Amino acid sequence: MLDKLSLFEFLEVVDEEMKRKITLVAAGGTAMTLLDLKPSTIDIDFTAPAKDVDEFKKALKSIPHGFKIDCWTGGMVFSQILPEDYLEKSIPIKRMKNIELRALHPVDIVATKIGRLDEKDEQDIEACIRKYRITKSQIVKRSSQVEYVGNEENYRTNLQHVLKRFFKKEA
Repeated sequence: MLDKLSLFEFLEVVDEEMKRKITLVAAGGTAMTLLDLKPSTIDIDFTAPAKDVDEFKKALKSIPHGFKIDCWTGGMVFSQILPEDYLEKSIPIKRMKNIELRALHPVDIVATKIGRLDEKDEQDIEACIRKYRITKSQIVKRSSQVEYVGNEENYRTNLQHVLKRFFKKEA
């Protein structure tokens, strides 16, 4: 398990190996840990421009770390592709010498967690909705802009489940 401080310490080590400046946008539990929505994360998830992902992966190869790290390119997270504005909507977390660390906006965290939607994802969605007062209309709007790689019907079904579960009084 990695808490916020452990994530920062690890990224500072990676930052020293970087040859140029990059931007990393934390996704999933990593983003939630950085946004203080949960105390720790099991693995590390990022999305970033393709050239930045390549540079990050090169730096990772020179550091023995033992962490499970997933890096997707261009706003892809798990099996969803976020709209191009994911980067500008993301929340700045920390600027290091070479790494600008950001976290997905909480509505983007929700939109990406809808795709898999297991029990842990539902808890994470609830935490985002509560802390950031995300509305039903924000989720509907953002989810309509997300591309889902796979069975689109599954994503729509999961979205309807989330809306019914967390916005009962608005139904």
